[in-house]
Amino acid sequence: MRVTTTGPLPGGLHDITVVGAGVVGSAIARELARHRLRTALIDASDDVGNGTSKANTAILHTGFDAVPGTLESRLVREGQRMLSAYAAETGIPVEPLGALLVAWNREQLDALPALAAKAVRNDYHRARIIGADEVYRREPGLGPGALGALDVPGESIVCPWTTTLAYATQAVRGGVGLHLNCRVEAVTDTGGHHELTTGRGPLRTRWLINAAGLHADDIDRLIGRRDFTVTPRRGQLIVFDKLARDLVRHILLPVPTALGKGVLVSPTVYGNVMLGPTAEDLGDKRATDSTAEGLAGLLREGKRIVPRLPDEEITAVYAGLRAATGQEDYRIRAHPGQRCLTVGGIRSTGLTASMAIAAHVLELLRESGFDPGPAHPWEPVRMPNLGEAFPRPYQRPELIARDPEYGTLVCHCERVSRGEIRDALAATIPPRSVDGLRRRTRARAGRCQGFYCGPAVDELLAAGPPGEPGG
Repeated sequence: MRVTTTGPLPGGLHDITVVGAGVVGSAIARELARHRLRTALIDASDDVGNGTSKANTAILHTGFDAVPGTLESRLVREGQRMLSAYAAETGIPVEPLGALLVAWNREQLDALPALAAKAVRNDYHRARIIGADEVYRREPGLGPGALGALDVPGESIVCPWTTTLAYATQAVRGGVGLHLNCRVEAVTDTGGHHELTTGRGPLRTRWLINAAGLHADDIDRLIGRRDFTVTPRRGQLIVFDKLARDLVRHILLPVPTALGKGVLVSPTVYGNVMLGPTAEDLGDKRATDSTAEGLAGLLREGKRIVPRLPDEEITAVYAGLRAATGQEDYRIRAHPGQRCLTVGGIRSTGLTASMAIAAHVLELLRESGFDPGPAHPWEPVRMPNLGEAFPRPYQRPELIARDPEYGTLVCHCERVSRGEIRDALAATIPPRSVDGLRRRTRARAGRCQGFYCGPAVDELLAAGPPGEPGG
């Protein structure tokens, strides 16, 4: 295992370094792990998937509404197939609920045929327009006034946390060095390789892949490029308690307008219901605070879409920042003369497209003269299930019989066992914080937000895995 969070970075020359351990950077590192290269995956945070990747709407898209002919459109289509298969192999929870784009006025209703035609241009042929009677039969909790909807049966919900962790785990097990708490401060091109100055010392690499998400433009400027600028777009979301789950059967999407895609209501794989996001262009890449105004606006929209929803208990509110560039496509470019490649402008569809983006990056590297050598099989991984549609450890008597720790609940809201926490702490990429443990187990993510289980969870995290000092 090659995961470091403190101390100096390893010396010597790396073949390739990926900056950014979000869902896209981790997918690229996983792809590179198939080849006998000296690869580094570095991130300024103390965990993988700790930026935009942890705070999205967690939808596995079909790509029906992408801009036809764009790179994003192609990679989302390909990525949806790839990630669906990968999720089944690795245990990442996915639920194919389907989506309804609900039309609430005549203008939106008149827009549905064009959206259906757009889906066909994106090679998605299952979308169809349905009338108000069928809409209410399928979603009886909808508010009054729906005139019809575009039915998109292929849309699914997925766990974004487990997806990123699975990619990074497979990359590390394949020999990739993962270096966290490793912010890039300067990049010097010596003519034969790059010298990266980081908060943990120097790192030397022949090729550099910039997958830094919100900071992709900052890294590009360190390289000497000014091809695009990232404007952080804040999306605030509200998560409702599991008791709200029966109110919503599909992913409820708005009909997009010139102002954006609007607010959605969607179940989550964890059994909750999510409302959001807002879309606020900001100037601060650290502005992940929720606002009273933003949350109030979401609740108004939620009451209009599903009137009973705002009456349910709110489990959590959070905000994520998306990497908007003002362009309607991904900004993935290779620069062979500089031995670097930028993966920028990856919007909320990046989760769905992640595996296809990684394959595309490898092809661009080959076209640029970088020979990764022959490919080898990955070591299979199996991730712990966080989804409610599949058996959790506390529901598996045969597992508890073998190991009673899986029957000892620590977090009662989310039914998280001591065995699951132990496994997370002993994993290839263990959590370094309470938030990291929450994303791996759901501990402290329930309606009490750690009020009851917090001290016990904190104690286990501080002790570390059994067999380590203090554990």
